[in-house]
Amino acid sequence: MTMSRRYKAALAIIALVSLGACKAGGDDPGLEFAPQMYHSVPYEPLTQIKDKDAGSWLSNREDGLGEFYNSNPNNPYEQNVLTPVEGTVRRTGNGMLPYRLGKDDVELAAQIPNPLPDSPAILAEGKRLYELYCDHCHGKTGKADGPVAPVYLGIPSYTAPAQRDLSEGHVFHVITYGIRRMGAHGSQLSPEKRWKIVKYVKQLQQQ
Repeated sequence: MTMSRRYKAALAIIALVSLGACKAGGDDPGLEFAPQMYHSVPYEPLTQIKDKDAGSWLSNREDGLGEFYNSNPNNPYEQNVLTPVEGTVRRTGNGMLPYRLGKDDVELAAQIPNPLPDSPAILAEGKRLYELYCDHCHGKTGKADGPVAPVYLGIPSYTAPAQRDLSEGHVFHVITYGIRRMGAHGSQLSPEKRWKIVKYVKQLQQQ
């Protein structure tokens, strides 16, 4: 066998061994190529590897620990996830409670005050968000004259008698869940952004 054929045979054997090593079976996930691409640096709630040397052979972490180590040393038993303290409710960064009312709880929603203060900055941000999400139907001034209004007939003007006195809580609820042909926006806008839009809608109601 010539040197060239031996070289090609060796390459073929190496390729077969490499491909065979990638095969997963049972509890063996197989070899990982470029593991840094799918081993998360942040703590992962569904995995916990407490061996600080796990994956040290390929680690490039700044803390010098193994690539696969992902436990939180600041928690009991180095757990990544802790259950909330009993009786507590997580608030947002601005201290807002989660919105718990259901779609049909309109009367209760009407009694909820806007947690945001009146300020030019909040009103300006509400205007910006309104122009992004609302004015295509409701119009720039809330007169139901947006470019989409001729297609979705029945959009009310904010200054109409039935609309101008709606409370901020009611408007927030409608933005959250939608009403009639208006779709729900709760999944598109955070509660804080919805309340900012409400501030601007309240101003349009009085024009």
